[in-house]
Amino acid sequence: MPKLSDPSYIREVLTRHGFRFSKALGQNFLINSSVCPRMAASCGADKNTGVLEVGPGIGVLTWELSQAAKKVVAVELDRRLFPVLEETLSDCSNVTLHAGDILKLDLKKLLQEEFPGEEICVCANLPYYITSPVIMGLLESGLPLRAITVMVQKEAAKRICAPPGSKECGAVSVSVWYRCEPKFLFEVGRGSFLPPPNVDSAVIRLDLRKTPPVPVADEKFFFSLARAAFAQRRKTAANSISASLPLSKPQVEAALAAIGLDKNIRAERLSLEQLASLANWLSNV
Repeated sequence: MPKLSDPSYIREVLTRHGFRFSKALGQNFLINSSVCPRMAASCGADKNTGVLEVGPGIGVLTWELSQAAKKVVAVELDRRLFPVLEETLSDCSNVTLHAGDILKLDLKKLLQEEFPGEEICVCANLPYYITSPVIMGLLESGLPLRAITVMVQKEAAKRICAPPGSKECGAVSVSVWYRCEPKFLFEVGRGSFLPPPNVDSAVIRLDLRKTPPVPVADEKFFFSLARAAFAQRRKTAANSISASLPLSKPQVEAALAAIGLDKNIRAERLSLEQLASLANWLSNV
C-alpha cells in the first residue's frame, strides 16, 4: 500500500493535485494505519462479497477493503478527489470509483449493475453531518445488504446503538433496532484524521435482520409514531405523540393504559415491544 498513513506523504499528494479540504463536505480523512484494517476485517467482507464505500477520501480504507473483498464500489461526491484516488489506488484493480451524492443516487440500480446477484456490505467513514440520513436511507432502501459498518461521531454511535428503553435512545435507535442488530465495535481518537476533527469517533456495525424482532401491523405508522414520541423528549410520550400526529392526548393515554403502561411514561422508557404494541393499538383508532 502507498504511504497513505503518512501525513507528509498525504499532504504532498493533495498539494500536487491542488486539493484543499472542504468544511462544508465534512472532510476529515482517515489516516490511522491501524484503524482501517480493523474496519475492513469487521465489515464482513470476503472474496465472495461486494463492498459499497461512501466517501473514500484519499483511499486508505478503500485499499484495505480491496484486499478483503471481491469488489469495492466507492461513491465520492467531491470530483476533485478523483485524480488523487486514481493515484493512491492505482494497484487496486477491483475498485470502481463512482461520482455522486449517496443521498440522491439510485442505489438499487447501481448495486444491480455493479454487484449482480451478490451479497453486499457497506463500509464507510461517514461525514458527521450526513450520518443519520445515510444510515436511515440504507436501512429503508430494501437493498440486499448483509451489514453496514460505519465510523461516526462517538456520541452519535452511542445513540444509534442505544437500545429502546434506555436514556440515550431516540427515533433513529428505534429504527436501527427494528431492522438490525447493532454493535458498538471500537473508539477512534480525533488524531486518526487529517485534519483532526474536534470530537472523537467510533466504529459501529449494523447486521441486517432477516425478520423484525416484533410484530408491527403498519411499519410506516410505527416509524411515524417513534419519531413523534421522541420529537419532544421533555414531554410525556402522550403529549409528544399527540402534538405531532393527528391523535388526541386522551386517545394516546387510552392506548397506553390498554397495553398496561402509565399515561405519563416518557418515550425513552418504552421498549421496542411496547412501542410496537402502542403503534398496533393506535393504528386502529
